[in-house]
Amino acid sequence: MAASLVCPADMEGIFRMPGPPPNPVHSRPRDTRRRIEEKATVIDDTPTTAAKPRLPNKEGGWATQTKRWWETWKESPQAKTFTSTDWMFLIETAYLADAFFTGDLKHAGELRQRMAKFGATPEDRARLRLQIKPHEDAAPETGPPDEDTGHVVDFELYRELSG
Repeated sequence: MAASLVCPADMEGIFRMPGPPPNPVHSRPRDTRRRIEEKATVIDDTPTTAAKPRLPNKEGGWATQTKRWWETWKESPQAKTFTSTDWMFLIETAYLADAFFTGDLKHAGELRQRMAKFGATPEDRARLRLQIKPHEDAAPETGPPDEDTGHVVDFELYRELSG
């Protein structure tokens, strides 16, 4: 048993610290993987047949990238959890995305914050404690579609040309 050092004044009760002593380091709860998984919302990555809203008509039409963005969100596993108010918020966000995709970059920050609320990136999903369970029959994703959007920059070519 380890001996504790006690000031003689402590024995007399003169220099006692107020309040309870601090918890030992080993008794504090920790967020272990098990606890994190217990707190997480798990969504199956399986196709759903639930009705999902379409983009509303917009004067001048929607940019092609905005339409692709909307379809991505409609088909995302997170869409299974969306309520009617979530869809309305996402429709409002589509207007910001459309402005962003057509070159109005002043909306980029707001767009990123709104997309984070729905779990757009792995970091966002971790913060939301949202886990996506892969569908057993699903083929591994191969990346973005091969379509040419006309706005993609080849950075290697850019570096070569800018010398």
